[in-house]
Amino acid sequence: MLLKSLALSSFRNHPKASFEFSNKTTFIVGPNTSGKTNLLESISYLTTGKSFKGAKDEDVVKKGEGVVKIKGETSDVELEVLMVAGSSEQERVRKKYLVNGVSKSRINFSGNLTSIIFSPSDLDIITGSPHLRREFLDAVLEQSDKDYRYASSAYVKALRQRNALLDLARGTGQRNEKQFDYWDTLLINTGSIVTQKREEFIEFINKAKKDIFDFIVTYDKSVISEARLLQYKDAELSSAVTLVGPHRDDFAVSMFDNATNATSDVKSFGSRGQQRLVILQLKLLQLDFIEKTLGHRPLLLLDDIFSELDGGHIKLVTEMIDKQQSIVTTTHREFIGSKLKGSVIELKKDGKV
Repeated sequence: MLLKSLALSSFRNHPKASFEFSNKTTFIVGPNTSGKTNLLESISYLTTGKSFKGAKDEDVVKKGEGVVKIKGETSDVELEVLMVAGSSEQERVRKKYLVNGVSKSRINFSGNLTSIIFSPSDLDIITGSPHLRREFLDAVLEQSDKDYRYASSAYVKALRQRNALLDLARGTGQRNEKQFDYWDTLLINTGSIVTQKREEFIEFINKAKKDIFDFIVTYDKSVISEARLLQYKDAELSSAVTLVGPHRDDFAVSMFDNATNATSDVKSFGSRGQQRLVILQLKLLQLDFIEKTLGHRPLLLLDDIFSELDGGHIKLVTEMIDKQQSIVTTTHREFIGSKLKGSVIELKKDGKV
């Protein structure tokens, strides 16, 4: 599926803007603060219903600015996200998802357009917190697997409720076991699905051919079960949070040493260059996984990465671009180079085209 056009209203520094994209590659050229990343962020709302930057809706919708509109026309459907600020500081942003003008839940909206984003901050997937590695898993599975979307959404809601019960139990010194039984069962059932789907994706990564850099991923899963919840019962009451389950998952990436035939952790022992190669390979495998699962290549979004990579890495990235529709942001036209072809959209400092 191709993204043909995008229209924004009151989104970040784009009060009113529209863009048309090539079926192959579109380059977004502009200085810093011109809104290049914001444009890609709006596309992420069309693919997953949320920001790839982890931004809260309240950060996007400013009070008194009315309605934020993000509208995308694809080769198959018309997608729209509406966000309305609450009337008070306490009222949350109301969000509406539309497919061909018909209202949908986020679960049924996500996946109509698929995309994978690659930005300089992605190196943090290797070096940063486990939360970023879980987001890496979610980024591909929420788009490619409806069962995962349902299970993940239900799990998060149940986790929130169970943590509220733990906080209440700690404050009152009393624990209502009947209430916990309901949420425990829901967490175990949905958490098991999340774990299974993550295992399948990591197995795909480990079995896939890796042309850029060879490594193996070890899934450090936090299994949730009746036995483990019972095991951590007292500790959970003391901390007022659920201590086991896929919200505690992590994974490690290990590279091979051909001389010793051993493996070493890329996070601790890999050079900066090796870590970048791992990220490039992981991004390519995300693209391949969605193609294998859904039968089409997702849209590739590259956010100002040319300024962060050396010549060798840039060559590897440019080889990725032509395999699917790509939208590439950069600060300078010269980063595009003579070998790269595509349409060009230039943004001014104020975000205007």
